[in-house]
Order: sequence, then structure tokens, then C-alpha cells
Amino acid sequence: MRIGELAERAGTSTRTLRYYETQGLVRPRRSANGYRIYDEAELRVVHEIRALLAVGFGLDDIRPFVACLREGNSSGDVCPDSVAVLRRKLAEVDDYLDRLGVVRRQLHDQLAHAIAHREATCPRKRNRSD
Repeated sequence: MRIGELAERAGTSTRTLRYYETQGLVRPRRSANGYRIYDEAELRVVHEIRALLAVGFGLDDIRPFVACLREGNSSGDVCPDSVAVLRRKLAEVDDYLDRLGVVRRQLHDQLAHAIAHREATCPRKRNRSD
């Protein structure tokens, strides 16, 4: 298939596919007239790239998954290098969640203090009926 068809089937742009190519993630063949030609395996690679990007992986993190697919595996996450990236990414997310929990507790405490302080120090506006 040509680049336009791959882009359409993968739900991306030809510009993005060319970028993936410059990064060594997508490998087209060239026809006699120089057109990029992709096989079905490249469609699977592009789907893997897009799925991993969608959950926060960078292109360098994605390389082991692509290599795993190119080795003939049905999934890019079954190879040892991919598993190592998944473990590292999960540790990063866990760390981020821990930090967010601290921030949440601080905000909760600050809000509780602000509400208590406001009720103690700010007189309520009186209605005309008061």
C-alpha cells in the first residue's frame, strides 16, 4: 500500500508516517518510481506506535516494542526489552501518583483551613431582611 492508504488505515497523517520513518520506526520499501510502499506489517507497527504514544510513551521507549514486532511476535510487549520498558514506565506512573496524592492532601488541608478561617474571621453579609 502507498503512504496515503497506510495513513488512512492507521488513522494518522502522511507527515506523521514520514516522521516515524526518519526515526527508524517505520520501514517502507521503494517502488521503481520512488514511491513508498508499505506492507501489512507496517500497519501493525503504526498501530503499536500510536497506542503507546496515546498512553504516554516517548518514541525512544517505543523502539523495543517495534523491534519485538519485527522479530515476528504477535505483540510488541512480549520481548524482554519491552517488558523492561513497561516496568520502568509503571514505576514512573506509580511515583507520579504518589506525588499527586501528596499534592491532593496538601490542597485538601489548605482548603479546609481556608474555609475554617473564613468562617471565623469574615462576617457574613446581611440580607436586607436581617
